[in-house]
Amino acid sequence: MITGPSFEEMLHPQAMGPTIRAEAIAALDADPLNPLNLYNITWRDPQNKVYHIVLPRELTGVEAQIVVIYGKRFPSGSHKVGAAYSVLLEAQLLGEVDPDAHTLVWPSTGNYGIGGAFIGCRMEYDSIVVLPAEMSQERFDRITSYGARIIRTAGSESNVKEIYDEVKRLRGRDPKIRILNQFEVMGNYRFHYYVTGNTLVELAAELGALGIGDGRISAFVSAMGSAGTIAAGDRLKQVWPEHKIVGLEPIQCPTLYNNGYGAHEIQGIGDKHVTWIHNVFNMDALMAIDDMDALNGLRALWEEAGRAVLIRRYGLAEDMVAQLAETLGISGVCNIIGAIKTAKFYKMSANDVIVTVATDAFERYASVMNNLRNRHGALDEAGATGIIDGVYQRATTDWIMEGSREARERWHNLKYYTWVEQQGKTVAELDAQRDPDWWLGQQERVGEIDRRLLAARSAS
Repeated sequence: MITGPSFEEMLHPQAMGPTIRAEAIAALDADPLNPLNLYNITWRDPQNKVYHIVLPRELTGVEAQIVVIYGKRFPSGSHKVGAAYSVLLEAQLLGEVDPDAHTLVWPSTGNYGIGGAFIGCRMEYDSIVVLPAEMSQERFDRITSYGARIIRTAGSESNVKEIYDEVKRLRGRDPKIRILNQFEVMGNYRFHYYVTGNTLVELAAELGALGIGDGRISAFVSAMGSAGTIAAGDRLKQVWPEHKIVGLEPIQCPTLYNNGYGAHEIQGIGDKHVTWIHNVFNMDALMAIDDMDALNGLRALWEEAGRAVLIRRYGLAEDMVAQLAETLGISGVCNIIGAIKTAKFYKMSANDVIVTVATDAFERYASVMNNLRNRHGALDEAGATGIIDGVYQRATTDWIMEGSREARERWHNLKYYTWVEQQGKTVAELDAQRDPDWWLGQQERVGEIDRRLLAARSAS
């Protein structure tokens, strides 16, 4: 069986040993389909620095420091590959899957499916990705380039039930099928709790040494797709009990905000249900973001007029604008808007650091941006200024719900309709998640998985 790094090695890649680390770094660009790239699943670059951008205040308009960690340099171009790897690694070590016997199915609305295609095929599994037909063409192209098959279901980003229905059909038809469901499997949670969360703890100290903040992270902001990424906040809250975890969803599909539903265009979030792996009892606030703000915010970075205005009118450095344009996708812009709202809502100061995430990069959205420009015409200076001022500088504090006891209870109860009524969980299993010890038990399994991996290496 092919394996890759442990949780500890993903957190601290220097622990892999110099030979494997050097070979993996060389393969990242020169041989991207090489299984050695499993060892590039880490938030740290070849110099051991965390992939991040400190946003200029000229863009955000707030005193708080907003820091974006980005997944562009992960294998497959998104940090979702880390969740896919952790889910498959755990299943393999526990004897639940075998590359000679099973076909893996990756239910997804995009980046997890891309990550699953990359991981599954590198680990020599026959892989199928199930995702909605209306996702960006770049997603489908990337999945097939990694060697996986695709099943397209009806709808767009928020049509997850249709994915579940297809997965159920596949499972019933073929006994070789094994479902690796990011919305349910706790390996996704563990990757972000341990690897992303502890990376941010270390980044806070590094930033503090540079005079950026005071050595702590005041808030972690993340839109929920599978709700894997937001699990990093659970680790941060253990280090800083006053830390705020802020979740985001689209105004056009405000499921947690007011039991809402609908289609939207922020690919990767807002899947019209509360995922099993989401620790809603730890979420301090929920904010809803207009999908057109996220689209236009990326458009202002992509089109020439927008970049020119950012440089000439707002004073951003040319290399900063270029980096933002290459590094952010639609959900990354959504997360930045949420971070700005967080700074304003909690009245955070220059000592506060707010961290958010760019899951993927612009390379996945050229077709979306082209369609937007074809519908509305190219941006001019006035249009670009209006977007930058309205989307970033004047982000408002409407559509915010604090995580009161009643709100958290309601968020938790919404899990019943997907997971008990549709997906076969029991009420006892659902009720168990009310106990903080249930989540601690999931966190503690990181050590068990690492021990199993080291034992498998020794036996091979």
